[in-house]
Amino acid sequence: MGVFSNVVARPTVRFLTQKRKPRAIPLSDFERMRYELRPCDVLLVEGRSRVADIIRMVTLSPWTHAALYIGRLHDVEDPELRAFIQHRANPSPEDQLLIESELGLGTVITPLSKYQQDHVRLCRPKGLAIQDAHRVVAFAVQRLGIPYDVRQIFDLFRLLFPWLILPRRWRSSLFQHNAGTPTRTVCSTMIAEAFGEVQFPILPLVKQSTESGTVQLYRRNPKLFTPSDFDYSPYFDIIKYPFVDFASHSSYRLLPWSGVSALGNAVEEKMGLTAEEAQMYIDTTRETGTGSQSAD
Repeated sequence: MGVFSNVVARPTVRFLTQKRKPRAIPLSDFERMRYELRPCDVLLVEGRSRVADIIRMVTLSPWTHAALYIGRLHDVEDPELRAFIQHRANPSPEDQLLIESELGLGTVITPLSKYQQDHVRLCRPKGLAIQDAHRVVAFAVQRLGIPYDVRQIFDLFRLLFPWLILPRRWRSSLFQHNAGTPTRTVCSTMIAEAFGEVQFPILPLVKQSTESGTVQLYRRNPKLFTPSDFDYSPYFDIIKYPFVDFASHSSYRLLPWSGVSALGNAVEEKMGLTAEEAQMYIDTTRETGTGSQSAD
């Protein structure tokens, strides 16, 4: 196992986790977000690595990573947990802390500032009691140091190869929804287990009795959760902090659509509309009546 880890796992992890450059201007307003975070908020991240591309392809969602916000060190009530966090991560009192499970690192504490340049979204558990929030944090802290399985590294690597050219026995089973077969440690699994500790629902299985009509909830296997499940869950509020917001304006029509800047590279030009195309679109919607009418 040690030889495999050194020869195969470490180079594979470096290959899978290498990140692309961030957007020049992020989609999220990090400064607004960091001041309004609460312990037990789930931070979803649109990743920029190869492993993120794999998860995006398999889950059909832009959200490829999830992390649990636990606040600053003084927000952790239990003095033993605080001492453990101090020993593991040695954060400064001002650091806002996340607990996350990362490929190649296992379950670790990282500063919120790590995702300052990423597109993120907050998922806030509705009505989570204070005492249960402390239990969720305690559960996550107690998982610090648990490593990723080597099998997951190998499975992620196999997902890079075209499905049809691989023999069936070599194909990745990482995301198969069969009890006992998925990998044991992924970013969403630890968070799902933490909320399961206080029986807070994420996406429970719902079964209605045909005889009595009563409804019963069943906890899902935490190994089957993906980051997008927190976005999809009806039990989490979705909070967005767009970099360019119209909440402070009287109308979205006051957003800075007009200006002197032009699209400056091939990627931007492919994704955006030119000024002529934008005007043509506006004229067409006015003629057909499909666009909203501006107020006088």
